[in-house]
Amino acid sequence: MSELIIEPGRAEKNYFGDIWRYRELFYFLAWRDILVRYKQTVIGIAWAVIQPLLTTLVFTIVFHRIVNLTAPAGVPYFLVVMAAQLPWQFFSTSLGAASNSLVGNANLISKIYFPRLIIPAGSVVTSFVDFLITLGLVALTMAWYCYAPDWRLLTLPLFMALAFAAAFGSGLWLCALNVEYRDFRYVVPFIVQFGFFISPVGYLSAKIPERWRLLYSLNPMVGVIDGFRWALLRGQTALWWPGISISITVTAAVCASGIWYFRKMEKTFADVI
Repeated sequence: MSELIIEPGRAEKNYFGDIWRYRELFYFLAWRDILVRYKQTVIGIAWAVIQPLLTTLVFTIVFHRIVNLTAPAGVPYFLVVMAAQLPWQFFSTSLGAASNSLVGNANLISKIYFPRLIIPAGSVVTSFVDFLITLGLVALTMAWYCYAPDWRLLTLPLFMALAFAAAFGSGLWLCALNVEYRDFRYVVPFIVQFGFFISPVGYLSAKIPERWRLLYSLNPMVGVIDGFRWALLRGQTALWWPGISISITVTAAVCASGIWYFRKMEKTFADVI
């Protein structure tokens, strides 16, 4: 027989333990989001393939054919862009889903208790499904070009974890702010669009002048994208370790501050939402 204990501050002390106890709700919300995402669409989950494929094609034409940017020797420019599209699409999709996750579950939040952190976390995990589909597309593209990765592929999970942390921390900030200030529903698309152009998706980080590299690396996705390219393209694109260190530091700070701010505002969600 289960025992219900009610005492002041118990929920606060056992918050992260409650996340584990409510793991079935986490699975349910994540699975529901996966089912709903492409419901009543004509081509369904194929959108997860079409979007990065068309974006990569456009970037290849613009930056490679028109602007004449080149890839490292022996690496197709299409693969250079595709390797960057993989983490960027995951990050941007996660950011959009997480920022609206609390508002989209307003009825659930206002009726029952559970750790609210489950909701944005579930949104990020749901976006990981699209990431896996795009990863399969990258594998097929590399096979098409007869370009096989080497041992560096084993480091890819580390950069995947860094991308997940960057998306999760940023998503916590935006979803908490979106509950308090509904203007953020209009700000998020701008942040994603702006971040797209200041991230090395269609070009290499090496093109940034040396004096701006440290400042440029404050964008955590710079280190993530550079890491993905390095891991997938046999190290043919340079990995700038100071930039990776900055990316890890900024991501850790965003995650820690995001959890702190989310927990601070969580008590008011049911009243404000």
